[in-house]
Amino acid sequence: MARPLILFGVLLYTAGTLSMKTLDRVTVREGGSITIPCLYDNQYKQNTKYWCEGYFWNYCKITASTNAIGKWTITDYPADSIFTVKLHNLKSSDSGYYWCAIIGNHAEPDDRKYLYVTVKKAPDVFVVNSSVSGHEGGDISVQCFYSSGYKNEVKQWCRYKDQSCYTVGRTNTSQNSSVQISDDGRKSFTVLMTGLRLTDSGWYYCSAGDLQAPVQLLVQRDNESKSMSESDDAGQFPSTCKNQTASKDSEDSKCSPNDPSDQMDWIFLLLYTAVPLLLLLMLVLVIWRLVQKHNGALTKRGPDICSVAEGQKAVTYDTVVFKKAKKHEPNQVSISHSPEQFEVIYSTLNLHQ
Repeated sequence: MARPLILFGVLLYTAGTLSMKTLDRVTVREGGSITIPCLYDNQYKQNTKYWCEGYFWNYCKITASTNAIGKWTITDYPADSIFTVKLHNLKSSDSGYYWCAIIGNHAEPDDRKYLYVTVKKAPDVFVVNSSVSGHEGGDISVQCFYSSGYKNEVKQWCRYKDQSCYTVGRTNTSQNSSVQISDDGRKSFTVLMTGLRLTDSGWYYCSAGDLQAPVQLLVQRDNESKSMSESDDAGQFPSTCKNQTASKDSEDSKCSPNDPSDQMDWIFLLLYTAVPLLLLLMLVLVIWRLVQKHNGALTKRGPDICSVAEGQKAVTYDTVVFKKAKKHEPNQVSISHSPEQFEVIYSTLNLHQ
């Protein structure tokens, strides 16, 4: 009798320590994808996270784990005590039971929670965008679709963290924010969250009956949104036109073609390109003039021939001048001596062509 009681106590202890939270049932379109969030207790921040396929926990097949490449992908966020499982390219054969799981050690039990995934051509409950963002004090809208078989089921918008849910109508979540759900009664219901706060960030899900569709909400500060917009604009547009692009104001003087700063830029650009070209042109002209002058000097100047007089008294230099003769006459060369010489010698040279 004591052994059954002990076993019952162990099972009760183990069941009581399970802290994993996830969805119960989801439907996904064939060939599509879905991200499943798994919320765990803080004590499991350092443990490896698993995604296990199978009806029984003890016999399930691990298909994904953190820090491992497999069929699907697990991403862990220890700061938020949550990990996500990205399922993609799903087939109808992928339908079945799965487990969000953490395997404990000797001092702590395993932590897990199962859910059922249905893959079909037309999902019964789904959202078009599974991730939405807004800014502090603003609002966001999420449209949740359902099939005709679920139009009479209860529609809810629930938060993962505290499992708080809001039904059709208006429910205040705080003094500044509220949740309003409106159902068109045919194929979709719309969730409107206004007066957003930073603490509203997190995972939510639309639900109709026993089916859920997960949605991640990110709330940013106003200055964060503005700085992100400005950085995006700066990467796509010149800084002189950034203000005009952001404000859509066609009268912005910073983008006007008559802006003095733009004119100065053109002047500097012109000087930067024109001055080197002008200097190069001047250098070419100088070289050309030197070449022309050198060629002219060679043309005008005749060759000089020096002869040395033989004798004991002195050495004299004669100048030989070539004179071009007329047609049919031989060319002549005249040699002139210095005035103090007593005799003049004339020489005639025949130049053969």
